[in-house]
Amino acid sequence: MPTALDWLQSLPRLSGEPGLDRMKALLAALGDPQKRGRYVHIAGTNGKGSVAAFTANILQKAGFKTGLTISPYVLDFRERFQIDGQMIPPETLERLAAKVRAAAETLAETPVQFEAVTALALCWFDEEHCDVAVLETGLGGRFDATNAVENTLVAAITRIDLDHTELLGDTVEKIAAEKAGIVKSGCIAVTYPVQEKEALQAIAAACIREKADLVAPEAEDIHLRRGGLFENRMEYGGYEVNLALPGAHQACNAAMAIEIALALWRQGLDIPDDAILEGLEATRFPARIEVLRSQPLVLLDGSHNPAGAAALAATLGAQKLPQKPAAVLGVLADKAAAEMLRALGDSFSTIYAVTPDCPRAMSAEALAELASKELPEVPVYPCADLGQALDAALGLPQGAVICGSLYLAAQARPMLQERL
Repeated sequence: MPTALDWLQSLPRLSGEPGLDRMKALLAALGDPQKRGRYVHIAGTNGKGSVAAFTANILQKAGFKTGLTISPYVLDFRERFQIDGQMIPPETLERLAAKVRAAAETLAETPVQFEAVTALALCWFDEEHCDVAVLETGLGGRFDATNAVENTLVAAITRIDLDHTELLGDTVEKIAAEKAGIVKSGCIAVTYPVQEKEALQAIAAACIREKADLVAPEAEDIHLRRGGLFENRMEYGGYEVNLALPGAHQACNAAMAIEIALALWRQGLDIPDDAILEGLEATRFPARIEVLRSQPLVLLDGSHNPAGAAALAATLGAQKLPQKPAAVLGVLADKAAAEMLRALGDSFSTIYAVTPDCPRAMSAEALAELASKELPEVPVYPCADLGQALDAALGLPQGAVICGSLYLAAQARPMLQERL
């Protein structure tokens, strides 16, 4: 017999014209749980999950009961809903899914999945009396389901790049304007240290319109220190930490989290410096340039757009590995695969192309053909399935990087844990 959770997961991804009316109607039918919360709201193209995790951990270390939403999940659907680092219990998820379904059935229009998921999270955070909730947008910002919240203390805009252009616009300026729709009157906005000028202008315009202060960390104030393989020692604003998440881009995300914490402190939340340091260093995140084994290297990354691919390439290049690793690569057909391949450049000795477990996946054969065209110096082999690709790549002495899609990362991570 189908459960309420089955209903939740069967809902469509998109439906009709973008807007918040349907989401607000659903929340009203649930008693408007969003009106009783305080929020840190995070939008952007890349880095949302990392900034959200950094921020939630800082708040937790400061003693606040902290809700967190993550989108998408990697291994378990329950990752989407967390309080103080713990996923929602299965029985609570089922009970609240049933509550959301009952509310949805009183409405003229059925919600899409992300609206129902967000409503469930807000109900849980309200029920558990969270002090603060950190919300990651699903898509965009202005019309994202999470933007139905009202008491936004901090609106954070991570790095803006071209992604979902068919829905958000075909320039970084248009996309930034959509993402900056989460800026609310009187909140403090924090942006990524390395934004394109047009994106920053759109974010600043939103802040002026909403009378919100804008904090924009300067890239030159972020100092990277020497460390071991994939270590990420950084200093910003007097905070010196060793991040568990590799890459210069994660140092930028951490700088954002520091500024978010300071913005919350200015709004009256008692966040000691020790909580900022401990929260940053405690943050782990699956499939974000995640090193599963050092010798030989096995690295898992879910980046699925050109900017994410460039961050992966830069991180690998900075390690000065003795040999280029092999890649197990899979992408979705609606992503900018050619640009991703060019961003990866000569990072890999060999590419094993696979078809991710997703209806929107690009086939291994099509990806291999494209990779051979974009990277003619790199041997490329289409594989019948992920298991075949992992067996081939993990047998090489130079190590392997599994990348290109969060769907692929979710599929590969348990298989890798069995093999390592």
